[in-house]
Amino acid sequence: MNALTLPPQARRIFDLLRHGLGAPLIVMALLAMVVVPLPAPVLDALFTFNIAISLMVLLAVVHVKRPLDFTIFPIVLLVTTMLRLALNVASTRVILMNGQDGHDAAGKVIAAFGEFVIGGNYAVGIVVFAILTIINFIVITKGAGRVSEVSARFILDAMPGKQMAIDADLNAGLLTREEAKARREEVREEADFYGAMDGANKFIRGDAIAAILILFINLVGGLGVGVLMHGMPVGEAAATYTLLTIGDGLVGQLPALLVSASVALLVTRASRAQDMGTSMVGQVFGQHRALGVAAGILGLVGLVPGMPNLAFLTIAAILGGLSWLMYKRNGDGQAAARAARAGGGDLALAGPSGQAPAGLLETDARPSPNAELTWDELRPVDPLGLEVGYRLIPLVDKNQNGELMARIKGVRRKLTQDLGFLVPPVHIRDNLELAPTAYRLLVHGVPVASADIHPDRELALDPGGALGPIEGLAGKDPAFGLDATWILPGARAQAEAMGYTVVDPATVVATHLSHLIAEHAPELLGHEEVQQLLGTLAKAAPKLVEDLTPKSLPLPVVARVLQNLLSERIALRQLRKIVESLVENAPHTQDPALLTAAVRTALGRFIVQEIAGNAPELPVYTLNPQLERVLQESMQGNGAALEPGLAERLHQSLAECVAKQEARNEPSVLLVPAPVRQPLARMVRHSVPQLSVLAYNEVPEDKRLKLVGSIS
Repeated sequence: MNALTLPPQARRIFDLLRHGLGAPLIVMALLAMVVVPLPAPVLDALFTFNIAISLMVLLAVVHVKRPLDFTIFPIVLLVTTMLRLALNVASTRVILMNGQDGHDAAGKVIAAFGEFVIGGNYAVGIVVFAILTIINFIVITKGAGRVSEVSARFILDAMPGKQMAIDADLNAGLLTREEAKARREEVREEADFYGAMDGANKFIRGDAIAAILILFINLVGGLGVGVLMHGMPVGEAAATYTLLTIGDGLVGQLPALLVSASVALLVTRASRAQDMGTSMVGQVFGQHRALGVAAGILGLVGLVPGMPNLAFLTIAAILGGLSWLMYKRNGDGQAAARAARAGGGDLALAGPSGQAPAGLLETDARPSPNAELTWDELRPVDPLGLEVGYRLIPLVDKNQNGELMARIKGVRRKLTQDLGFLVPPVHIRDNLELAPTAYRLLVHGVPVASADIHPDRELALDPGGALGPIEGLAGKDPAFGLDATWILPGARAQAEAMGYTVVDPATVVATHLSHLIAEHAPELLGHEEVQQLLGTLAKAAPKLVEDLTPKSLPLPVVARVLQNLLSERIALRQLRKIVESLVENAPHTQDPALLTAAVRTALGRFIVQEIAGNAPELPVYTLNPQLERVLQESMQGNGAALEPGLAERLHQSLAECVAKQEARNEPSVLLVPAPVRQPLARMVRHSVPQLSVLAYNEVPEDKRLKLVGSIS
């Protein structure tokens, strides 16, 4: 029966309990158990409920996938501890008041534990209670407390590094704002959870100490009450009250042991989205070699005369059978993978709409050797390609929990929004000619970059504030060439606590790909993409697109202008403004260079906004008048004919200016006359990529300029 099928009155009571009345009632019930004497049947019900809720907590911990999925556990821990302590007080009162009536004076549950569990022998009961207390207090509680303390410290120390990693992924386009917000919330919840668990463990430890003290107090108090108040013989009083006290202690100690085990299981869990049963089977019993060796050793022991041969040989046979089955299964899986690679398997990230589907292993359909040749034999060259070595296949195979497909999809989405056109799909294939841990990026079939990574490690980057070196394999960040260290996954928390930014191999490849796509964006914008851009704009401004092409400009000229803009790191998001400028200037010229300059002038406010943001002033460098005149005379047409010594000095001066501006955390802008801007920008595009070269007429009239210096 759920809340919807209850009668109206009961439904209202249920709603009141659920919306704020339940917690006060629980607190009042716990206080009443301490103050008000409880009859034996009520104690039986409460003891049974205590055992049941402890079992439920333990099973919930076993089946939970991540520790953060059970964030209310510290509160549950506190409530169960308070319930046990309240029951200890209530049962102690009943034992001391009614203990002279016999073993059933404190209820059937305590009597059952005293008679059945320990066989009515209080000496055995004391030993069993002592063993349970030692296990709980010294082994489980102490270990769980230490793990909670260390986990809380490392989690709190690693919070700044995790926040920086989230910001880096957000800036690289690997995360959306919503995903980044969710990740930050998860980091905060993780810190709160482990901090609360560190404190909650103190309750468990205190509960274990209280159980020992309550036992001795009850023994002494029961003996005194029985002999002095009820006139019982010393032996009878000792036997009666000791048995009741031991039964009471065991009834309370068993749920305490279950809850302590729950705490230990939860705090020692790794933050993987996998329940304990799956992890245990996969990691402990998932190694056929370990099972085979264990079976062999047990079989040898089972052959020794005098040993329990049947038990050892039976277990050895079971483990050997499991090992053989797992070996066969793994061998078949590896054979299938080798066959797929030998057949030229491709992992394609492509779709009809440009969206990335799940990773699929595609096998080339090989025609018969006697078949007639057709045009289908010619495979088109993909605009973007990624080739991986065979050890990197798990990164792109979704069946092996590969994350690279999803990361690349996020990169494409972010770059599409930033660049203003649909970035083509990335075609991923394995290449056995590469090193096992190497990958190669291709643009129109031509390799543009390659790198070697460690798929079983993570890359630790020093953002500038690391506390010291970290153990691992020295390497470099493929995207930016920064020194880095490949560390083991288990050292991630330590690295983040030391100030390193730690990224997984999939993120390394995705960041490298993002950087290269942005760098080669002009090559990825072809006639087909330009036609699609104009088609999209035509839905909102059909007359404008009609006036542009083919009426004013042919499509190749429009494509060249857009490619020029991308070469100068100007996004195509202002497509309407770009097309309006082209329509306006098409009657005067059809030279792509002149049209690009006219479009830049029209986009001046947008360009300055991208460079300086909302800063009230734009810091700029200018050219010395003499140098300006020399450049105007030297740079005629589309090429630069500077004297080599002058060009070298100019590059050096511009690089020094950029370094000064970076130290001031300001943009580097060079303001030059319009005729000089385009050839000078092309000359320094690769040598000083951080420098923005603007013409005087590209700066909006209302933008204030701050002259930083002059280049001579």
